[in-house]
Amino acid sequence: MSYQITGSVVNDQGVKYAIVLVDHDVVQNISQNEEAINAYRHLFPGMPIILLGRDWQGKSTYYGQKDIVDYISQIDPQRIPWRRYVIAD
Repeated sequence: MSYQITGSVVNDQGVKYAIVLVDHDVVQNISQNEEAINAYRHLFPGMPIILLGRDWQGKSTYYGQKDIVDYISQIDPQRIPWRRYVIAD
């Protein structure tokens, strides 16, 4: 069995990190967001992982390493080079 996620690996100003699109509820729940980050560590080893959730109005909310979140929250999410990752169980 496999499933897909939408994410991006970004190397910006010498900092390499991953952004993963998740349900808005995941970003809002401290136990769920830590579980999600841990679940994606094998896909993005050694990289900080930032979660991006969008509410019903399309407003983006980020969770992760504060300095990266502060930086990318100023960027239009449409400028992020998104791709689909297939994860096999």
